[in-house]
Amino acid sequence: MDMTSTDLLDSAFATLPDLIRAHAAERPDAVAAADPSRRLSWSELDRMMDRIAARLQQDGFQSDDRTAVAGLNSVEQMAAILGTLRAGGVAGLITNSATGEQMAAMIADTGARHLFLDSAAAVSLEGQTVTATDRIAMDGSGVGVALDDWMAPVGTKPDTVEIRPEDGFNIIYSSGTTGTPKGIVHSHAMRWQHIQRGVPAYGPHAVTILSTPLYSNTTMASFLPTVGSGGQVVLMKKFDARGFLELAERERATNTMLVPVQYRRIMALEDFDRFDLSSFIMKYCTSAPFPAALKADVLKRWPGGLVEIYGMTEGGAAFILEAHQYPDKLHTVGRPAPGHIAKVIDEEGNELPQGSVGEIVGRSPAMMTGYNNRPDATRAMHWYDAEGNLFYRHGDIGRFDEDGFLTLMDRAKDMIISGGFNIFPSDLEAILLADDRVVEAAVVGMPSEEWGETPVAFVVLKPGADPESVRADCNAKVGKTQRLSAIRVVEELPRSPIGKVLKRELRDAYSG
Repeated sequence: MDMTSTDLLDSAFATLPDLIRAHAAERPDAVAAADPSRRLSWSELDRMMDRIAARLQQDGFQSDDRTAVAGLNSVEQMAAILGTLRAGGVAGLITNSATGEQMAAMIADTGARHLFLDSAAAVSLEGQTVTATDRIAMDGSGVGVALDDWMAPVGTKPDTVEIRPEDGFNIIYSSGTTGTPKGIVHSHAMRWQHIQRGVPAYGPHAVTILSTPLYSNTTMASFLPTVGSGGQVVLMKKFDARGFLELAERERATNTMLVPVQYRRIMALEDFDRFDLSSFIMKYCTSAPFPAALKADVLKRWPGGLVEIYGMTEGGAAFILEAHQYPDKLHTVGRPAPGHIAKVIDEEGNELPQGSVGEIVGRSPAMMTGYNNRPDATRAMHWYDAEGNLFYRHGDIGRFDEDGFLTLMDRAKDMIISGGFNIFPSDLEAILLADDRVVEAAVVGMPSEEWGETPVAFVVLKPGADPESVRADCNAKVGKTQRLSAIRVVEELPRSPIGKVLKRELRDAYSG
């Protein structure tokens, strides 16, 4: 006899495809997912997953094979990801906001034969060599075989596949502007931890609005427990503040995951208070620094609780701040989640006592399998304590207070987070330095009301070079989330005695 959803959620390990099968049996007509053009019931989603999985298997798809999925949020994209899992495969989630060259590199890195895409992704991929040979158009456009035509016939059941905890669930790609971004492989065991940890805050009556893309781990943090607990996912293709509030009011939303810049834009609307948001139970935030004043404003004016989550896509330790319960800790990112362990270490890798400032390292049951095809990069993440336990290096600098709450001080790797997306200055600097008009270059993140942070370049140029032309040429080579917002010409870059560029001095000079 098939297990119920309650039995599955109470078990030591279960899979998301099995949970969806249980929800379809128990509540076949309840809405599982909605986007601007379509709603799917649990039974419809379950049947769609079967048809996708069966067709993949008919094409020779084996356990641990990969698909590539690229497009704007839609119920079809959701079904493509989940259908891949039911076939025993790994969903390669392609960053749709990247350049066409980057997207093609990610697709090649997955090794996928099947590429699920929409017209938006196809436009980005024009002129690129795409290794995936089979294109399936999720939106039914002419960019591939229409999904409805490609799937196995209605009623087809796939072969049952045993999914083990250590098997791959998805690949999510880190930010990067040159070469191939690192593919972060998550296992079913890791995702099961996310489902079980989050389910108590959702449940079958949850209505969760997701406006960040499905290729982002930010989105997955709310997507997984919503689907796992039988709630309804409402997908926005593109975020806008007023549209979000209108949708939340209309759908009687109970939950959402937003990045800080989205909260800022929503709270800045003059008529925010006229929207009926009384249905909200819990709101979440992750991916970027969340100013204490903004948290306080959300708590004051937006019904329901507020939870900030700090962690890495790779795993390690996740930190939880239940802002509605700890209004005196809004300057922190909270304490480690249950079962998660975090420490701070110095530059030599020595563990530091409580209250010291150092690099954050963490371990938990939710840690990535590794970077896809990048064993050296995986090993560089590792730190081991005196007992030989593996921790992941977060790359961030912070300090624990006497109550165990973490305050972030700085980012060790100078990563910029703009609109919830990670930008690595070194990648932008490499592009600038490849320009023969540029002598030296350094990119830093500067505060931005619109994006939270924005990349600004400081350059030493050859005589007669036009800085705005240099900026335009650089921006033409990167994804839209990575573009330089400004360029400043300097006579020389400030450096330490050992030659390291002092980026803090650049930030201070720009701010002044």
